[in-house]
Amino acid sequence: MDDLAGFLRTRRSRVDPATAGIPVDGRRRVAGLRREEVAHLSGVSVDYYVRLEQGRATQPSEQVLDALARVLGLDPTERGHLHRLARQPRRRTKAPSGRVRPELLQVLGLVADAPALVMGHRLDVLAGNRLAGLLYGRPDLAGLNIARHLFLEEGEHGLYAGWETCTLDVVGHLRLAAGKYPDDPRLTSLIGELAMGSERFRRLWARADVRARTHGRKAYRHPLVGLLELHQENFGLPDGSGTELLVLTAAPGSPTEDGLRLLAALDADGGSAADGGNAADGDGGGARETARARTTE
Repeated sequence: MDDLAGFLRTRRSRVDPATAGIPVDGRRRVAGLRREEVAHLSGVSVDYYVRLEQGRATQPSEQVLDALARVLGLDPTERGHLHRLARQPRRRTKAPSGRVRPELLQVLGLVADAPALVMGHRLDVLAGNRLAGLLYGRPDLAGLNIARHLFLEEGEHGLYAGWETCTLDVVGHLRLAAGKYPDDPRLTSLIGELAMGSERFRRLWARADVRARTHGRKAYRHPLVGLLELHQENFGLPDGSGTELLVLTAAPGSPTEDGLRLLAALDADGGSAADGGNAADGDGGGARETARARTTE
């Protein structure tokens, strides 16, 4: 599903020869560095590097990998991915079970004023609090996969306001997961499903980019309360399972904070966050005035 040879080829193609100190003229037809240039700059023979890119050389030394990472300009996430790919023949990592400990569910229940999710390495939502269910319009989050939801269900003009950035993050995450769990049949199946159903996923997957997002802005277009501009923090569990606790917070006093309060109030009053028939106006302004009034009563 993922391999060292393919990763090296894609990384080589994106390196600007000029930044590597290689003169460039108008006759150059290769995108990025040539194989012999990578070999020379890394201090390995051309034959050995060619065999690496053809998948015929396995288990390169740590020194060779570090030299390749330097020449190819890999960031820390990509460097770790490179080392994992090179170690695959020696040891396979068993995919996590996806079970959530009762103690973690208890912690999730304590997060009352912000959407919070427990997510597995395949981007399956393993558990979520009440406000997360309202955000996604699903009282029961079981069965929700963020990658499938993003690429195959919502699309560019759906729930995710920053859809293009989200797609980059999701594909980069799945690339990392594929490198860590190459023998996970459910992950392989998910990637195949996404590739069959989404042309954008196919293009991004072919780039072989990897990403490990730990925090950042996340914006949603909710059908009832309008735009929600949240800050996402990812807390990786220390058990090495790839499971994360995600918490989405609003800035104090912001329109988004009002929107989350309204969302919770609508549910408490028997409204349905999944029912777009009673949607507020486009920016959620009128709904948020209602939220302010309720919080001051």
